[in-house]
Amino acid sequence: MEPSPQLPDIVAGPILRRLTRDQLVLWLVTSRPLEMTLSLFRHQDGAAFFSGDIKAFSPRPVQIGERAHVYLIDYRPEDPFPEEELLEYDLLISREQGTEQQGLAETLPGLLYPGQSRPVFMVKSRLNHVLHGSCRQPHYPSPDGLLRIDEELAETVADPGERPCLLIMSGDQIYADDVGGPMLVAIHQAAAILGLYPEELSGAMVADSAELLASDYCYYRREDLLPHSKETKTLRDRFFGGVRKPIFTAASAHNHLVTLAEVAAMYLLIWSPALWDFVDLDRVELDEAHKELYRSEQVPVAEFAAGLCRVQRMLAHLPCYMIFDDHDVTDDWNLTRGWEEVAYEHPFSRRIIGNALIGYFLFQAWGNNPRQFNGTFLEEVHACYGEPGGEQQDQLISSLLAYEQWNYTLPTQPKMVVLDTRTDRWWSESSLSKPSGLMDWEGLSAMQQELMDQPAVLLVSPAPIFGVKLIEVVQRIITYCGHPLVVDAENWMAHPGSANVLLNIFRHRRTPKNFVILSGDVHYSFAYDVKLRYRRNSPDIWQITCSGFKNEFPHGLLACFDHLNRWLYGNYSPLNWFTKRRRMRIRPRKPDHHASRRLFNQSAVGRVRLNGEGEPTAISVLPAAGGEVWFHSREESE
Repeated sequence: MEPSPQLPDIVAGPILRRLTRDQLVLWLVTSRPLEMTLSLFRHQDGAAFFSGDIKAFSPRPVQIGERAHVYLIDYRPEDPFPEEELLEYDLLISREQGTEQQGLAETLPGLLYPGQSRPVFMVKSRLNHVLHGSCRQPHYPSPDGLLRIDEELAETVADPGERPCLLIMSGDQIYADDVGGPMLVAIHQAAAILGLYPEELSGAMVADSAELLASDYCYYRREDLLPHSKETKTLRDRFFGGVRKPIFTAASAHNHLVTLAEVAAMYLLIWSPALWDFVDLDRVELDEAHKELYRSEQVPVAEFAAGLCRVQRMLAHLPCYMIFDDHDVTDDWNLTRGWEEVAYEHPFSRRIIGNALIGYFLFQAWGNNPRQFNGTFLEEVHACYGEPGGEQQDQLISSLLAYEQWNYTLPTQPKMVVLDTRTDRWWSESSLSKPSGLMDWEGLSAMQQELMDQPAVLLVSPAPIFGVKLIEVVQRIITYCGHPLVVDAENWMAHPGSANVLLNIFRHRRTPKNFVILSGDVHYSFAYDVKLRYRRNSPDIWQITCSGFKNEFPHGLLACFDHLNRWLYGNYSPLNWFTKRRRMRIRPRKPDHHASRRLFNQSAVGRVRLNGEGEPTAISVLPAAGGEVWFHSREESE
């Protein structure tokens, strides 16, 4: 066995998560248990106003491997943080010998922007400048959009007026079901370096994680090891031996993540450069049939890794909020009632889904709002890692699958409401194969209560509420033919119950006057201005979509959809009367220099600037390749 390399104390993070006047949340992963002191300072004069051992106010860290400890620092000040004022934080780490403490400037010098001595943060209760996006795939051949945010912060880090308030990641922070070969090699090497715990696998062709790594199907052939639909009956029967089958339909599932160690390593490798220093992408044995594909994926993965120092720096300075979408777990996750009934009854598919949810909790959800997760729940997490692959892990998975509060809010102006559109689905009563509604009646009712009597709201829906109508029609046609999984036929209008309740919420007399809806998922960007027809006091609704950070739609196909959608479903088209949106007037905005297009198809970060009433004053995207593209309303175009 090779000796373990000398790992840095901090393997990933710190990431600035929830930030309000009453709470500061930091997330990080360390290679050993650390004695840490959180210290806070005023930026203007460097005066310290708090210092304390994190053990006094934070939950116990979760040890996920021999050399991997997940910390969530949850500080709630006695007096509220001042608003609109630059503050600084530091994590002082006690060395193993003696009482000497080392701050972040010494531990992670690359974490600071030029001229800084510590990371800075600023509480903004009024959201006037928001960044957003989704869909970050390491092996996609485009630059990483998150690097544009680092550029923005480098220019405005000490400028309170221009500094963004927060970053919203609206889904697909990882692609558990679409992993490049070089990324999977890095995952396995990182897991070994950190000593991430192995696990046993029930109901699978391989007995445990060690057999999975040794299998001939480990790289580029995992579809032979995963649950399959009826179209691949031979492979399915070979794997399960005739028992009832789960359905994993992702066409790119050749390297689908399976174990908890793989999921954890994936997160650590997309947010931090530390482990990449110990990864050798050439140290792998592959079939001849896959070597060319591996080499082609190696280039974008290496470029992705090269930018992670800047991504780590950006995430340490800007509050970041997250919500899952399908690829954080698997393609077609909970898309139909039939999928759910089959996928959750088999122990192996249930474990795959559950491992992804455990990873989502530890690396994303925990930091969104720690108060949602009580002590009993955290004890289950610790128990799971005390017995990986056993009954405690299955118990935690059951608790996560039953959990109904992944959604959360932020007490800002306008109020930010983040929706869970994945787990509280409205099943179709007429067919197992029809798409489920993105939220059930209870979830939509709870959302309405959050919106009541608010003057304005910033609503985060991973999938666009108002999407490209032609694409939704294509999805509906293929669903009618009995194949909803082929086209990911999930949109807000696909289920009559959830669509009608949602539209009634917009029409309610106590609904907010201004709705700004931020979405991702679709791998292209657009902006719509939406009004209710035949109502004098219609709320103003803006559907703003940016996707992906590092992913794009097939360019030729999207250009075709864009042009056809304008002809078939323009503002005055009679075809609109046959849609559920017939009582809505939807006007697409034009992106810069694209008079004949409404959809923008490049990896990018979305930017929205809001006025005091919660109305967008500017909608744009920051393409990963550079520049800025604005979406203009009809009035602005004229």
